[in-house]
Amino acid sequence: MTLFSDTELFATGLKGKKIFDLPDAELILIDNFFAKEESDRFYERILHQTKWREYEMEMYDKIVTAPRMISWYEDKDNVGADPNGPDWTYDLLTIRGRVERETQLEFNSLLLNLYRNGNDGVSWHSDKEHNSGPDPIIASVTFGETRMFRLRHKFRKEIPQVEIPLHHGSFLLMSGTTNSFWQHQVPKTARDVLPRINLTFRRTNRKS
Repeated sequence: MTLFSDTELFATGLKGKKIFDLPDAELILIDNFFAKEESDRFYERILHQTKWREYEMEMYDKIVTAPRMISWYEDKDNVGADPNGPDWTYDLLTIRGRVERETQLEFNSLLLNLYRNGNDGVSWHSDKEHNSGPDPIIASVTFGETRMFRLRHKFRKEIPQVEIPLHHGSFLLMSGTTNSFWQHQVPKTARDVLPRINLTFRRTNRKS
C-alpha cells in the first residue's frame, strides 16, 4: 500500500533567478518557476495522458533505441508540420504561455522527454540545426525527479564542466551561441530515482 504520492518526494530547489557567467553562452535558470502544487498537477497529468513513444537513433554507426521516451507537438501551420500530429493540450498551452510571457518570445513546437528511471539519460550533444538554425533558443521546463544537467565547452577544454541540478518546476533558458559552443547531457545514474519529465520549447519550421 502506498502511503504517499511520488510528488511528495520531489525537490523544488531555491526560489530565484540565476544568470550564468559563461563564455560563449547565454544561460538562465529559474527555480520554482512553477509552484510545487501546480508542478505536481502538471507532472501527474503529463505523465499519464501523454502518448509516449520510443524512438531509434544512430550511435557509433549503429541504430539503437534511445534510453528515454518522447512526444512531439507543434503548431499545425508550421511549414512541414504533420497535420495528423497531436493537438496541444490545455496543460501544454498553459505552460507554453507562461514560458512565452517570461521570455517575451513565441515558441511553435515542443519536444517532451520522459526519463523513466536512472537507466534513462541523454549523452553529450548539441541540438540539431536543420529545423532551428545554428543558434536555437531552447526553453526547458522540468517536472518530477531532480536530474543533473551538464554542459561542456566544445573547444576550450580548460573550462570546467558545468553541473546544474534541474528540480521539479524549474525553468532553464539556453540562447545566444550556447548551442554552437557548448554540448550538454543528462547522465544516467545508479541511484533509485523516480521519473522526470522535461519539456523543451523550440522555434522551428518558420511559418509561411
